[in-house]
Amino acid sequence: MIMVEYFLQHIWMIWAVVAFVCLIMEMTSGDFFITCFGIGALCAMGVSLTPAPFWLQVVAFAVFSVLSIYFLRPRLVAMLNAKANHRVSNADAIIGRVGEVTELVKAGGYGRVKLDGDDWKAESDAVNDIPVGARVRIIGRESIIVKVEPVA
Repeated sequence: MIMVEYFLQHIWMIWAVVAFVCLIMEMTSGDFFITCFGIGALCAMGVSLTPAPFWLQVVAFAVFSVLSIYFLRPRLVAMLNAKANHRVSNADAIIGRVGEVTELVKAGGYGRVKLDGDDWKAESDAVNDIPVGARVRIIGRESIIVKVEPVA
């Protein structure tokens, strides 16, 4: 009985816990849907700090959750996906990076290049051979073969 009275007097704590749980649950989904309920719980917590009745806190929770879903969530999702078309895959992300020749890259032929601990088969259109230890820039990729040019 004493515990119930305590929670009734400090109902803001329950809303804070609901908001915290919603934000933790959001980490598993990543679509900002559950975050909107966390925002609703934070707004209900604010209402609970006034002498408002419990039903008004629930209404505030519902209204602000729906408003967040309708107005805030689309903007958050758009910001998250803003550069989705510009993301490069792991293999394409190496283009423009500089690596080191580990096996002679013959002029107009093949050799090997090391980049970030990975060893790639490399080809070059250079007029001269590229010696072992030389630095090369990756200018393209075809499957698992990278195209390189010497770095001046």
